[in-house]
Amino acid sequence: MSLPPEAQQQVLDFVAFLKTRYPTAAPVKKSKRVKLTDEPFIGMWRDRDDMRDSALWVRNLRQHEWKHTE
Repeated sequence: MSLPPEAQQQVLDFVAFLKTRYPTAAPVKKSKRVKLTDEPFIGMWRDRDDMRDSALWVRNLRQHEWKHTE
């Protein structure tokens, strides 16, 4: 069963009222994608001899930091 024309108009008016009461947020402007390799932090530790093997560096760091919590 559909609504009579005057009820349909009331629905449209109510929706228009709600749109003014709750405006939609402006779309977020997308920033230009930058390639990860072009980021300034990439390679910032390349000259550190203690980080040549990153897995070993992390393992040693964990052993040193976590031995006090056992």
